[in-house]
Amino acid sequence: MNALLKFVGAVALAAGLTAVPALAQTKLTVPGGSTTGTYMDYMKTVYARASGAELLQEPLTSFDNEYQLTPLAATSWEQSADGLTWTFHLRDGMKWSDGEPVTANDYIFALQRAATTGYDFAWYWSFASGIKNWDDVSAGKADVSTLGLKAVDDKTIEVTTAAPKPYLPGVVSLWYPVPKHQFDKFGDDWASNVANVLSSGPFLLKSWEKSNNSVVLTKNPDYNGPWVAQVDELTIDPSVGLPEVGMPAFLAGDLAYTTLNAGQIPVVKQRFPDSIRKEAVFATSYLAFDLEKAPFDNADVRRALYYAVNRDELTATVLKDIAIPAHSILAPGYPGYSDKVAAQAVFDPAKAKELLAKAGYPNGEGFPTIEVWFREEGGYNGAILPAMAQYLQAQFKDILGITMNIKVMPGKDWMEGMLARKNNIYLAPYEYDYLDPSNFYGLFYNGGRHSYHVAEYDKLVAEADKNPVWEERVKLYEQAEQVMIDQGLIVPLVHPLITAAVSENITGPGVTPNSRGFTPLGRIGNFLYSHISVK
Repeated sequence: MNALLKFVGAVALAAGLTAVPALAQTKLTVPGGSTTGTYMDYMKTVYARASGAELLQEPLTSFDNEYQLTPLAATSWEQSADGLTWTFHLRDGMKWSDGEPVTANDYIFALQRAATTGYDFAWYWSFASGIKNWDDVSAGKADVSTLGLKAVDDKTIEVTTAAPKPYLPGVVSLWYPVPKHQFDKFGDDWASNVANVLSSGPFLLKSWEKSNNSVVLTKNPDYNGPWVAQVDELTIDPSVGLPEVGMPAFLAGDLAYTTLNAGQIPVVKQRFPDSIRKEAVFATSYLAFDLEKAPFDNADVRRALYYAVNRDELTATVLKDIAIPAHSILAPGYPGYSDKVAAQAVFDPAKAKELLAKAGYPNGEGFPTIEVWFREEGGYNGAILPAMAQYLQAQFKDILGITMNIKVMPGKDWMEGMLARKNNIYLAPYEYDYLDPSNFYGLFYNGGRHSYHVAEYDKLVAEADKNPVWEERVKLYEQAEQVMIDQGLIVPLVHPLITAAVSENITGPGVTPNSRGFTPLGRIGNFLYSHISVK
């Protein structure tokens, strides 16, 4: 064990290991995220929540490993004819771990409290759900009773939105109940004291070590929902969350899986190829422009850059194992992803040169020196953006004769500069906030993130956003992205990729690659941890 803890790189790993170690039965330890947490309540705080808070409670809906919407607490739902009211019907027999029934009022109370107490995730409900009067109630301009939420009876929830939101059933995948009867006794301490914490989901809280935010969860024997835990005990340990620490623990047989850094990936691929899982990050890095500033006020210039990027080479060399080519604003597997749209983003240097010449800059002659701005980032973006910017710099010079300088900026300055339109080209990353195509297409709608006002695009997106028929919505979004391609509104570049190693002794849909070859793992924690077992 001590030798493994001294693991420092690929050479030591390749030289000394031949098999993935075994794990104990019915008990699993998995890596966690933040080492600090204040409340075991997702509806109190998202960014400072305790590890596993969302595994204790049952959201109305969730997504499976194919990213298909799945009923959980809500067994069915319907939208009114005018598109403004949704009715959700709760599952029979739901109970808190103290035996009290879970009711519609527990869900209503959770969001009413979130709207009136400075919830750090309130922006999500304003942005994604469009619940009637949410902003006014959150700002203290309207009484909470005017919020578009109603418990029709103990098993029926009614939600009224300010505008039609056909994707609301997916948004409420992050709507968890709060036990009002327990809150009435203890206030917020219901979620800070282990003895007071109640569960409505597949796991119970056994212990919580607040010094590092590690928790031990046990299977809830009274849970009657569709996603029953398959292991008796689950430990979530943030102290082994980083791959540099997680990998030795995994090799010692102490972790069910671990994420891998770029240096670890090739060695694990060679030694334990069957353990590798790739986790899709629904994020896209792309080039965006100021459509009114030269030289990017010319669509042919923008489209020249679209065809001048060799995405396959970029992700096979410079960004090997940490990104995949982006051929659309949507990543493969994301709801609404279109193979038809993606097929158009090809590397075609001849076409790129032709378009630039058509714009009046043959071989880049007369083209002004430009400067791409991107922001300082950590995590996967920190590994991707600087290297990609340098690759693009060389690619545009070699193929188009364009000189592009690079400017790295603090995130605040970058965002302020982009919103104030202080530059004409930006390297922009964006990760999804909710699983619906409207999330990404909204970035460029009616001003949006980049001050774009393209009438044809806006009309299609507006129609898609309110259309209740999924197939029709997807076609409208496809048409909208075709406008983006035809007018060169963006240049999609890459989607980040997280690679993990999974123990050979773990099985189940939670660790099985989906039809696209991705394994969501921690991206959908309530699916993962209720769909894995020990062989």
